[in-house]
Amino acid sequence: MNQVKSVYTPTIREAIFLTFFIIGTTSISIIKFSAAPHIPILIAIFLLIIFGLIKKIPFRLLEESMIKGAQSGLGAIFLFFLIGLLIATWIVSGTIPTLVYTGFQLATAHFFYAIVFLVTAIVGIAIGSSLTTSATIGVAFIGIASAFDASMAITAGAIVSGAFFGDKMSPLSDTTNLASTIMKVDLFEHIRNMAWTTVPAFIISFIVYVLLSPNDANVDLSKMESFQEGLNATNLVHWYSLLPIVLLAIFALKKVSAFITLAFNSIFAIILSFFHFHTTGKELFQIIFNGYVSSTGNEAIDSLLTRGGLNSMMSTISLVILALSMGGLTFALGIIPVLLRSIEKALNKIGTVIMTAAFTAIGVNIFIGEQYLSIILTGETFQQSFARLGLANKNLGRVVEDAGTVVNPLIPWSVCGVFLANVLGVNTLHYLPFAFFCLLSPILTILLGFTGKTLSFIEPKK
Repeated sequence: MNQVKSVYTPTIREAIFLTFFIIGTTSISIIKFSAAPHIPILIAIFLLIIFGLIKKIPFRLLEESMIKGAQSGLGAIFLFFLIGLLIATWIVSGTIPTLVYTGFQLATAHFFYAIVFLVTAIVGIAIGSSLTTSATIGVAFIGIASAFDASMAITAGAIVSGAFFGDKMSPLSDTTNLASTIMKVDLFEHIRNMAWTTVPAFIISFIVYVLLSPNDANVDLSKMESFQEGLNATNLVHWYSLLPIVLLAIFALKKVSAFITLAFNSIFAIILSFFHFHTTGKELFQIIFNGYVSSTGNEAIDSLLTRGGLNSMMSTISLVILALSMGGLTFALGIIPVLLRSIEKALNKIGTVIMTAAFTAIGVNIFIGEQYLSIILTGETFQQSFARLGLANKNLGRVVEDAGTVVNPLIPWSVCGVFLANVLGVNTLHYLPFAFFCLLSPILTILLGFTGKTLSFIEPKK
């Protein structure tokens, strides 16, 4: 958003009023009326345009700021198309079903909560969606937990922690791709940099879940076995179906661009699918556009595997365009620059600016309840502050994921919080104390900010 220049300088009162008015309008629309975030953002855009016209700013300049704002997200949009394509091809090639099946193979009666956390993490990475993981594998684990009187709250906490670990670290995740694009950081470099906080949070969480797990060998795992049998019946579970993951890892190690990696992997997955998935050319193109449709009759299996395709990413893409257009307007109208200048003196230390960015991402989740906006608004707002202190953009990318992506499910009125409470049947406030990974991530990112460890700095130009 740095290319959007201010065409007006509001007073600090105007900037604060407009900020709180936009937050208030968006919060009420999403939290009280359950509106899709697209609508309140569009309303906010209209209000900002009206404010600009009142201040006698030509509409042409306002329109240009929206276009420039949206242009900054084109990289993410191209990747979103490829993610939709890759998810569909990874299902027909058997990659996702085989990963899920392998995850269930790890499950045992002992260390139940730790196994729940581990399996949902594996599945989350495989499909890149925390909500889908929770609504399928998570629901199965809730049923298993109820069979032997395990704590619903701890089980739900382990499910949410594992699902959001997978979502955060998966190259298929829309939030991960969005954060890397907003920060102009290579996707795989972004994922590697997040490991500094994500891996310790994962290890600590896993150990705690092990300690909390009941030591009961008489656990009914029939639901899990039924899930595995359902996956086997699809004829999509094969050892060679894991080859696309190997290819993905090789490309990541070679630091090949995310666009080429995802595109090449999709083609490879389609070729693999011909060994077991027989379809016409027309059906294959239908799957690539609209996604794979599972019709096994098993509701959990069908819900897990009916996904992907270019069309599935349209809602996310439209939200990104609208949010970035609104961001362009806030910069053009001087709202963000004025607010930043008002606190600039306080943002003179690395630890302070990282903590402020983290609390901003958490605040957006609390007041608006939207995961994407916590990434976009925080990322666009603090890039200049990070650069002024010599911090590379990937540091900010890690902060918005640690304090934005994984915090959303902890807010009872947020999009993720409401969804998870409904599908898991456990109140958000009940599982919150046991979602250890989600709680640890923002704490670790702030601590590392103050210690200066694992931070990357802008290399001076030669």
